[in-house]
Amino acid sequence: MTGASAGIGKATAKRFAENDDKVILIARQEKRLAQAAREIESSVPGADVEPLVLDMSDAESAGILRDRAGAAELPLGGLLCCAGAVPAPGDNDDGDVGPALTEWQEAYRSNVMTSVVAVEGLLPLMTDGGSIVLYSSIAAYRGSGGTGGYGAAKAALHSYVHTLATRLGPRGISANAIAPGYVADTDLFGGSLPAARETMLVRQTALGRAGAPADVAELGFYLCSKAGGYLTSQILQLNGGSSHGV
Repeated sequence: MTGASAGIGKATAKRFAENDDKVILIARQEKRLAQAAREIESSVPGADVEPLVLDMSDAESAGILRDRAGAAELPLGGLLCCAGAVPAPGDNDDGDVGPALTEWQEAYRSNVMTSVVAVEGLLPLMTDGGSIVLYSSIAAYRGSGGTGGYGAAKAALHSYVHTLATRLGPRGISANAIAPGYVADTDLFGGSLPAARETMLVRQTALGRAGAPADVAELGFYLCSKAGGYLTSQILQLNGGSSHGV
């Protein structure tokens, strides 16, 4: 589980721990990751979680992760890639493309390459019949702030999912993406979201509430379960009805 130190990633790791699965928790920040592991262990008696500090946008992390997962000597049945971030906006009102280029590069590094490095690095260890879950965003459909790099990067994952589903289908490995809308208690929104904007985002939903990390965690767990095994090559919008499915 990448991006496991907070929000959706931490909630998803906890959901698997509750199922007595061994979970490797991956994130960049050591202190936050250690705290997440302690929280899961304290709330799930007997939880088997192993924190691993890695920057999954770095190609060298693929080999480190593969070695650690292989050392566990357990079947690798699921890979969930939740690592991602919104880059600082790079407006170029003065015609300087440098800031915009930096935003796009950072968007793809933190939201696309983090998934590609993890997936391609671990594919040799994945069991036939396993599952891959990538994490997109409603921004892939609506666009995003700044120069749009974040939304475009999330949309790029959709193509990757379809490619993986076709490529790995003969092995019975499913590949899907979850595209959440507004989910409270995450780093993306944090405590800095203005009250007026939060009210607007909630009003946009059909259900009249913000999403919770546990909502997304439950869908990720289902996609890796036997019951969800026939579901593949899908982008699952999870937004309370704020954007209609297609």
